Amino acid sequence: MAEQDIQDTGRGHWAFLAFFTGLGGYYLATLVLTAATADRFAEVDVTDPPVLGPLLLLIFLPNVLLGLGPAVVSWRLGRGPNRDFGLWPTARDLRVGLAMGGAALLAAWLLGTILLRINPDPTTSVERIGALSGGRTVWLAAAALFVFLGAPLTEELLTRGALWHALAHHRIPKGVILALTALVFAFLHEESWRMLGLFAQGLAIGAARMITGRAASSVVAHATNNLLPAVYLYTG
Repeated sequence: MAEQDIQDTGRGHWAFLAFFTGLGGYYLATLVLTAATADRFAEVDVTDPPVLGPLLLLIFLPNVLLGLGPAVVSWRLGRGPNRDFGLWPTARDLRVGLAMGGAALLAAWLLGTILLRINPDPTTSVERIGALSGGRTVWLAAAALFVFLGAPLTEELLTRGALWHALAHHRIPKGVILALTALVFAFLHEESWRMLGLFAQGLAIGAARMITGRAASSVVAHATNNLLPAVYLYTG
């Protein structure tokens, strides 16, 4: 599908609704899960956390809603996620996505090295998930698979899918769209010490979307970027 078909600015009137539906679902699910589990973990010993087993996967429920909202709105009001955002990868999407994913990894390594000197003992979300898994269980394998494939799909549907489509509909310059979507991507992870690194990663991942005009390339770039954290989650 040609780039101009994906970025048809005359068909994006619903895209902000898709973005805020996904974002609202994410924060609502986070609020509900936090309220439902507050008593359960009120007196947890952080040095000896409980093994959650299948409950571990509930951590990813809010993230699923990030992508589900845009997908549903696109199906109802648009032409479907594949035609609206370009989700089915082409050979060019794979090439560009792999290259930009490698650039995102390089940016993460360079900036992470600098940031770790400033904050030498941070705790990442990947480490928190691993601490609650009880070792290399099937649940941890499923969590690692979601980090590698699920999170890139849902987060890209929200940022480089719905939000990019909405901003393009209002004829915002591509460079501004790239920066804004990278900023939203960084804030979504809610890890303040990594904000600069996440923003740089978001720029690299978004560059794949800008080059090809299709969200599939940014999904590939995001998955490439998440490969090492997924492996670390399972083996670390």
